[in-house]
Amino acid sequence: MPKFTNKLAAESSPYLLQHAHNPVNWYPWGDEALQKAKEEDKPILISIGYSACHWCHVMEHESFEDEETAKLMNDNFINIKIDREERPDLDNIYMDAVQTISGSGGWPLNVFLTPDKKPFYGGTYFPPQRAHNRASWKEVLQGVSQLFKGKREETEAQAEELTKHIDRPTINSSLQKISLDIPAEEIFSKKQCDEIFENIMKQADKKNGGFGNALKFPQTFTINYLLRYYHYTKNEDALKQCCLSLDKMLQGGIYDQLGGGFARYSTDAEWLAPHFEKMLYDNALLIRTLSDAYQITQNLSYKKIIEQTIDFIERELINQNVGFYSALDADSEGEEGKYYIWSYDEVSEILADDARPDDMGGRAKLFCEYYNVTQNGNWEHKNILRVLTPLPDFAKEKNLDDDDLEKKIRSSSEKLLKERSKRIRPGTDDKILLGWNALMVTALCKASAALGISRYKKMAVENFDFLLFNFRVNENDFELYHTYKQGISKYPAFLDDYAYLTEACISLQEITSDNKYIEYARSLTEYVLENFFSAEEDFFYYSGKKQHDVIVRKKEIYDGALPSGNSVMIGNLFYLSIILDNAIWKEKAVGILNSLSELIIKYPTSFGNWACLLIDVFAGINEVAICGNGFENLRDELISQFIPNKVLQCTNNPEGNEYPLFSQKSISTQPFVYLCRNYTCKAPVNNIPSIIKEIVNNPKFN
Repeated sequence: MPKFTNKLAAESSPYLLQHAHNPVNWYPWGDEALQKAKEEDKPILISIGYSACHWCHVMEHESFEDEETAKLMNDNFINIKIDREERPDLDNIYMDAVQTISGSGGWPLNVFLTPDKKPFYGGTYFPPQRAHNRASWKEVLQGVSQLFKGKREETEAQAEELTKHIDRPTINSSLQKISLDIPAEEIFSKKQCDEIFENIMKQADKKNGGFGNALKFPQTFTINYLLRYYHYTKNEDALKQCCLSLDKMLQGGIYDQLGGGFARYSTDAEWLAPHFEKMLYDNALLIRTLSDAYQITQNLSYKKIIEQTIDFIERELINQNVGFYSALDADSEGEEGKYYIWSYDEVSEILADDARPDDMGGRAKLFCEYYNVTQNGNWEHKNILRVLTPLPDFAKEKNLDDDDLEKKIRSSSEKLLKERSKRIRPGTDDKILLGWNALMVTALCKASAALGISRYKKMAVENFDFLLFNFRVNENDFELYHTYKQGISKYPAFLDDYAYLTEACISLQEITSDNKYIEYARSLTEYVLENFFSAEEDFFYYSGKKQHDVIVRKKEIYDGALPSGNSVMIGNLFYLSIILDNAIWKEKAVGILNSLSELIIKYPTSFGNWACLLIDVFAGINEVAICGNGFENLRDELISQFIPNKVLQCTNNPEGNEYPLFSQKSISTQPFVYLCRNYTCKAPVNNIPSIIKEIVNNPKFN
């Protein structure tokens, strides 16, 4: 029996359960803890993290498992543990506070609040003893306790000012209203699109790919913009930076060379050493970007990585009902990356049976050379598998045929993967988050369209059905929950959840031609406008108006590791305004996009998803309808192409539909493709290449 058990033992979050037997008297966020703080007039300590967070585990082991430290915490504070993935709204609020206090943020996030939930001090990781110019955790606890008791009035005043700061307006300028007398695509300009490209390229790492220096995140939205910019302008520098960034990631340690799937980010500029946690959302976003890149380049390496990544998700992040789990931990057996790294001797021994004198010294030697496995190691005296020389060049060096080399590498990889499966696996965060699953639905739709693999479409449909069945509060409307585990859904859904799910509906409609998904998207959008929209600023709040346990309702507009719910929702509004002929929604979407255009242009790597929407709106939307019996082949051929600025609907019975794209179109024995753009319609055709030719010929970028 464990020596200690606290209130977290009744929770379902793997992260909270990890702390259930700490000597700290942890509470989950809720009425019991918040009321106790008021009754005892104690400051609240909230500690926020997530199950795959390496430094969260470190601080737990160093401080939260230490009985002397726990006594300090228990005597002086009401201690609350929060899973940031369950309560991203609280994380957003208190992260903003800590960034204001210290100028930086991250996890674990440790914040001190007054009994009425207002922050007055905080930070991230604190060591058990003073080190690296950081106070020890015990010093922080003692100092904050003395501050609260001895200078209560100043503490309350600081908390009040900090709360006002984090509740500041989203942008300083008022929204510039747009009149629909001006066509939406004329509000934006090629000059703006060019400036966004130029500002992105100023931050581009032209040697190692990506943007900026270490720490290095995939920044898929920035790559997405460059893919669009190349598509519209044929600027080769844009495509070159896209491919360089993707290729270096795919060859680096951030990608699991044996098992597939991407880690969150690289700690170095070369993509070698990640923090080894694998998050569902990162992999979903990278599948989407790789699908776009494959459509443009037809690079078979991208196809292979898409397939391997989806295989990884099917193998390690899926439940029996096709719900996708959240993450895999960075650590196993208490060591970061232990599951993934190798010594030279290990690899040589496992592959020893493959060594033959007539086979260039054996496949073990070949494998080690290809994946940079050395006696001294490339990371902490061990080896992270990475590719320094691309396969075609390596094959040429070794006088091998490309296919022959690939077979040898694959055979050895399968052997090592089998051996790796015998190791103790990293922990799985098996909660299922609505928004992250919705991102995966869209990723599967894109992969299905790009690669023509129907299994991915089936997975997308099944996952969406799972979400709709398990996350709705009731069947009468679209109020949703945020998280699900073991048959229990809880916490009100946030803007991101609704925005990503609406986007998934749009993607599903395009690959299935089932208009029920458009109706779901319409209902979701109406719910979001009713419950999340701020009439004062014309942006969406992160939390809904029914949620009452937060001190402020924030509006998140930056695209970070995840696309902001605002940027996705504005894209949804714009798309649906065309499908549903809703002028009010279009005006709202274009107006909000325009109000941010100056920020998007200046800081495109912080507004990458917004930038993609801006260039698509400027390019002009291609309204495509495919009508007639047997439309499926034409549809599948069309969606296999990269056409980011399109809306698409298909039917074999246009006369029975009320949607504007089907207006005045009749049934025929063979399907026809109808294209309208810039307020003019082309003559219908029954082949895709002629439509593609019309779409690609965009005079705005000539």
